[in-house]
Amino acid sequence: MQVVCAGDEDATPPTLGLIINPVAGMGGTVGLKGTDGADILREALSRGARPAAQARAGQALTQLAAGTVAFRLLTGPAEMGEDAVRAVGLTPEVVYELRADCSTAADTRATAAIMAAVPVDLIMFVGGDGTARDLFSSVGDRVPVVGVPAGVKMHSAVFGTNPANAGRLAGLYLTRNPAARLREAEIMDLDEAAIRNDRVSARLYGYARSPFERHLVQNAKSGSRPGSEQDMDAAADQLAREMRPDCLYVLGPGTTTQRIASALNLHSTLLGVDAVLDRKVIGTDVDESALLRLMSGRESRIIVSVLGGQGSLFGRGNQQISAKVIRKAGPGNVVVLSSIEKLIALGGEPLRVDTGDIELDERLAGHIKVRTGEDRSVIYKVAS
Repeated sequence: MQVVCAGDEDATPPTLGLIINPVAGMGGTVGLKGTDGADILREALSRGARPAAQARAGQALTQLAAGTVAFRLLTGPAEMGEDAVRAVGLTPEVVYELRADCSTAADTRATAAIMAAVPVDLIMFVGGDGTARDLFSSVGDRVPVVGVPAGVKMHSAVFGTNPANAGRLAGLYLTRNPAARLREAEIMDLDEAAIRNDRVSARLYGYARSPFERHLVQNAKSGSRPGSEQDMDAAADQLAREMRPDCLYVLGPGTTTQRIASALNLHSTLLGVDAVLDRKVIGTDVDESALLRLMSGRESRIIVSVLGGQGSLFGRGNQQISAKVIRKAGPGNVVVLSSIEKLIALGGEPLRVDTGDIELDERLAGHIKVRTGEDRSVIYKVAS
């Protein structure tokens, strides 16, 4: 039992299950599009990938503990949850034992099954779409789940907009706050092998039950909407014409930014990050370290689009453009390109940034100019 502060002694405290995927997100900054599979993890480590799941779990747990009177916390051993829980001063009950030095997807599924059998009131997991898919395959819609975003691919609708908000959302639900109601949330994942070959292959795995509060949770990623194709082409052409000599342009993933390369008659990657200098591609599908080298000693600008349905600018599928990269370019040198239809579809919700650097996210928050056509732009709110 973990009591955060004094409560009603006669009331049974809610039970939370916590599962951390320790390697979640490690393929992001090194340009691997994910970390599914032992071979990809080894490659990520060889490229200098750094784990981030524990820190993001800590952010969520800190917010959860601050807003929850009393709760029982079940978790996995060591890096699967126990370490992060103890690091924030909470006392967990470890319900699973690892049979190897490192946890696998099978361990995630087994731990989730144990928690569902207890049963827990909510499972909070730390990872990306692959972790969400593993969890769903084990518990289905029997137990509500909420995701702390820590992966590379996060297209599912079970994730908080950032780790702290995931913790707040879990706290609201555990305390039965009516602001956090349950909804059916899409569990989606992309084929990583296809992504590495510059193809999009998405699959819907099902619908989980997940707490929802519109300001704290993201929607599933949506596809492109019919509309201002000509406006986007015109805006991309104008950005291409405006490119300055000896200035490095970092083009984020997606069809929207790919239009800029097309306007320059250049080949670019659809799902990677590319670098353009003096109207020539000098790096395709580059990672964080390559970007930092290319930016050294040069003025640099970052051009990104808006992730449909979610409104994300940074932290979802473009982790190569890391906090270090953004700081080196300067937050004022971020250019956003989006169709007006995509902004309207957000229903007034702000654009989101989740770089993992809280101070930088706060600097990026406020308002930003979004290019929506030739000589056309709107000022749109950005939230951290």
